[in-house]
Amino acid sequence: MNNDKYVALDVHKASIVYAIRDASGKIISTGVIETKAQTVRDFVRGLSGTIHLTFEEGTQSAWLYDLLKPLVAECIVCDPRRNKLLESGSKSDDIDVAKLSELLYLKRLRAVYHGHEGTRALKELAHNYDALVKDSTRVKNRLKAIFRGRGISYEGDELYDCQEQQVWLAKLNECGSRERARQLYEQLVQLQAWVSAARQQMVRESRKHKSRKVLQQISTLGEISVAQLIATVDTPFRFRSKRQFWTYCGLAVVRHTSADYLFEQGELRRRVKPGPTRGLNHNYNRRLKKVFKTAAQTGSRKGPFKPFYDRLLARGLNPELAQVTLARKIAAVTLSLWKKGESFDRKKLGKPA
Repeated sequence: MNNDKYVALDVHKASIVYAIRDASGKIISTGVIETKAQTVRDFVRGLSGTIHLTFEEGTQSAWLYDLLKPLVAECIVCDPRRNKLLESGSKSDDIDVAKLSELLYLKRLRAVYHGHEGTRALKELAHNYDALVKDSTRVKNRLKAIFRGRGISYEGDELYDCQEQQVWLAKLNECGSRERARQLYEQLVQLQAWVSAARQQMVRESRKHKSRKVLQQISTLGEISVAQLIATVDTPFRFRSKRQFWTYCGLAVVRHTSADYLFEQGELRRRVKPGPTRGLNHNYNRRLKKVFKTAAQTGSRKGPFKPFYDRLLARGLNPELAQVTLARKIAAVTLSLWKKGESFDRKKLGKPA
């Protein structure tokens, strides 16, 4: 007798709405429980049979995944952007969880990867570093807007030199804007110290992982990029091929075609001409795309990848497209070395990405 049960959770700050379907797809139970570790654990342990459980990716998904994964046969943290069924018709917690359990029963959910606990500390430190860098950039933009709005010119990053802040503040005649700029300089000084400390913590934690020795062989990837790679990817074996990795990094070329087949003299043939490109894919990991774009910019100026970049320019590619191709090459090399644990060999760079 099939005793599978399909459990969907709609997670909120204070409560979790659940729906349970049996092996035939019929809803056999619904209800609400409190969002507390022991309550959720007791609820799942009280279920009989083979449990398939799902909930959407969100603020509490990592915590719930670690809590419930050992207790069920299957735990899927699904991508809410792909759950189109939830967007149709009326919306409520009960309706959403019923639809989510239906998608689970029909095996129509796309899982979001959640790594093992070995990289959890590095992931948190990487998130902390990224957040502080964004905060620092936001303060710089606000500071720049004050001077630009009053016609005060500057070159490069000289405006952000906190040691010269008194010189720049003296150029502001309005007391209100001068006080605002002074407080922004104070914020910038503190944020720069926090960014430096967060960077050191992240890099120090990344040195505990064996894969760092393999990745640091690629000269266009610095210590920060290597740490972010390990924190984001977790394991290269998530990706079957480089094309899947390109999609995750936002480096996959999107093509749109139609009327792909035709009949010639009674025989079915596929059109030879490829469809037009529509740029790169839009659903990707922002951190990884930044890592490989930065690596491509460095590789186009120096290092073992520069001859490859020069050959692309010699073929007639414009510099922007050549850098995208170089980023794809670096990503492919990174994935290959990471999977195989091999040493970097610049002689193999002549092969196509």
